Amino acid sequence: MASLELESVVDETSSRGRASDRVYDVRRVAVLGAGTMGARIAAHIANAGLPVLLLDIVPANGERNSIAAGALEALKKAKPAAFADASFAANVRVGNFEDDLAKLKDCDWVIEAVAENMEIKHSLLSRVAGHLRADAILTTNTSGLPVAKVAEVLPEDLRRRWFGTHFFNPPRYMRLFELIATPETDPKAIVAIAEFADKKLGKTVVPAKDVPNFIANRIGTFCMLNTLRIMEAQGLSIEEIDLLTGAVMGWPKTGTFRLADMVGIDVLGNVARNFAANIRDERADVTLPPIIGQLMERKWLGDKTKQGFYKKERGADGKEARLVLDFATMEYRPAGRAAFAEIEMAKSNDSLTGRIRSLLSGNAAKDKVAKFYWTALPEMWAYSANRIGEVADTIVEIDRAMKAGFNWELGPFAMWDAAGVVETVAKMKEAGLAVPAAVEKLLAAGGTSWYRAEGAEFFDVASGVYRPVDLNPELAPVASYQRSNGVYASNAGISLIDVGDGIGCFEFHSKMNSLGQDIVGFLKKQLQPGSDAVKNFDGFIITSDATNFSVGANLMQLLLGIQDGEWDEIDLMVREFQNMTQAIKFCPRPVVAAPFGLCLGGGTEISMHAAVRQPHVELYSGLVETGVGLLPAGGGCKEMVLKAFEAAGAVNAGGGAESVEVFEAIRNVFETIAMAKVSTSAFEAKGLRILEESDAISMNRDRLVSDAKAQALRLVRGGYSAPVMRTDIPAPGSSVEATLKLGVYTMLEAQYISPHDAKIANHVAKVLTGGGVTAGTLVSEQYLLDLEREGFISLCGEAKTVERVGFTLKTGKPLRN
Repeated sequence: MASLELESVVDETSSRGRASDRVYDVRRVAVLGAGTMGARIAAHIANAGLPVLLLDIVPANGERNSIAAGALEALKKAKPAAFADASFAANVRVGNFEDDLAKLKDCDWVIEAVAENMEIKHSLLSRVAGHLRADAILTTNTSGLPVAKVAEVLPEDLRRRWFGTHFFNPPRYMRLFELIATPETDPKAIVAIAEFADKKLGKTVVPAKDVPNFIANRIGTFCMLNTLRIMEAQGLSIEEIDLLTGAVMGWPKTGTFRLADMVGIDVLGNVARNFAANIRDERADVTLPPIIGQLMERKWLGDKTKQGFYKKERGADGKEARLVLDFATMEYRPAGRAAFAEIEMAKSNDSLTGRIRSLLSGNAAKDKVAKFYWTALPEMWAYSANRIGEVADTIVEIDRAMKAGFNWELGPFAMWDAAGVVETVAKMKEAGLAVPAAVEKLLAAGGTSWYRAEGAEFFDVASGVYRPVDLNPELAPVASYQRSNGVYASNAGISLIDVGDGIGCFEFHSKMNSLGQDIVGFLKKQLQPGSDAVKNFDGFIITSDATNFSVGANLMQLLLGIQDGEWDEIDLMVREFQNMTQAIKFCPRPVVAAPFGLCLGGGTEISMHAAVRQPHVELYSGLVETGVGLLPAGGGCKEMVLKAFEAAGAVNAGGGAESVEVFEAIRNVFETIAMAKVSTSAFEAKGLRILEESDAISMNRDRLVSDAKAQALRLVRGGYSAPVMRTDIPAPGSSVEATLKLGVYTMLEAQYISPHDAKIANHVAKVLTGGGVTAGTLVSEQYLLDLEREGFISLCGEAKTVERVGFTLKTGKPLRN
């Protein structure tokens, strides 16, 4: 790993002491402390395939391992899921601090994650030190205590292998991993854990200074506490604050208070108390408000206790209602829907820069929205600028930490650029606000923004000049290749970009990466044998820098065609989509799909037809067409039939079409499609047969382009030969179809499904079994595609399907009618 962040840590630690000759290799891990954070850290390390030892204290009563064992049981039921696949729970062993410290001798990395109390940490570490091997690394997950001070009880040699590794909660989903070195830390130990966190845990590794709350919690806690202060001063409600501090500004859609409930008000309170007790900076007016203490006293800690700032309650009508806390009375009231015309107008702008400028364009003296932002944003920018050199060396680490730790779309300095540094500083001065020395230095040097050259350079406050943003090539996004190599070909929905070494990347850039005719036609054209793209590239990948791979086909185009009765157009639309997925499958050059995030419907069909897949671990994929009253018609049903035969071991064995193994495999894929099952991870997608068992999984989202490209090059160098369309698929036949339909009828009679659900499921059963033919009849891939298309168009003619499509377009949710 050669990123700017890691190099800065290595440089800093190397200057303090010589690197050791030790070789560090992480194969077994122990976590000391089975609280919420420690247990979830253990679960995520188990997700990486490593054995983990989870220890905690012996309780006063009960089984000696009950605390750690109870934590493991809670992990199995956690929402959101702590384990990427239920089977990974088997990687975690439990124990206690009295009986099992000797087992630490088998561990390469030991993580301390007990209570944020110096005395407790010192007591435990004193006992642990004698059980560690000479090459074991010991780190702390403290969220703000001085890392060097925590290590004072350790022997000198162990302090060389000691530093801070700060995970964010929940560790599986939050990507930030702050590395905090001490003056004695061995740089090789830092490198070993940084590489492990990057490649195996999928983390964005950022070095931080050993100061209270490090980077992200220092700035994030200030923003949280300052928001509460502004809320009180400006008379804003909880609902209004959550709207103002939500997705419209590129922050999590949860806003401030919903996020606090998710993270845990006790966690927020402990971090804020540490902030108040240990930090002496220019914002002494920003303190822990009494409401946090009151909530902690009442144990109203958010989601974990079922109430915090918000609470859900089921009414007399059986419907669940959201309530919100009234600070004045400490009683809950029905939550209202906050609304500001300025925000509704800004939402129509797809560009975050455009939204920020729009929201700052109002009159702060007259409207609530502008007043809030012209208070909160300049104060956040100023506070962040004053932390340069204190919490991190440069703005790059600060921006990366806030993006990865708090899921901000832009870090504070990139956001300042979006608002316009020169313009906002002028307004800050006009309002009498203090302007940080760092930004004055930027402007004095002739700079007008913190970043320039499309983000490739940043202003280094220490040297007073712009420096390149050093990026590890293995972490390069598609955008970096586009800047350096340009666009080979494109239209409004898709681009083909040269990512080097003879590999081209298809990047979707429609809204939510929905698949319209522009994307479908482009892929079909570019992947045809003899096309210029096929002549000029050795292989292709399909991925992007977006949040989601694709939400599926463009339903609006389909709905308009249905409403206009354009049945020939719809038939052509489906044929073209099928031709596109077949072009992917049978392209003479290998095509690697690298799906991530939401990969639904047609997005899943694109992925399934690639030569191989290189998904990100956080993959939410499924053939969800039944949810809108349709069935997969882009080859999804056909591919599932092939996968079923492969799973049953009956491919090319016509007589095997009637076997029990084939029936079970067909039934499983039938349930996957009919129930619109969606994976909650790439590992789960393998169980649904959406992915192949042989498909590799990327743990780090930032490595997805590099990993997919490596797969394409592997296929190229292995002498890739495209498959040939099959004509020898043994149809499961009418008897299997009848059995599936009997199951559908039983579900309908028991009122588990609606009549329209049953109609859709029967269409799916017909396609998967071969359309009424005798078992073992050999059919072709094209035959199954034709069945898909016929079923799809038939369902398009159903009024209830039209209702479902319209409802989903309007609400983003499925309708069960």
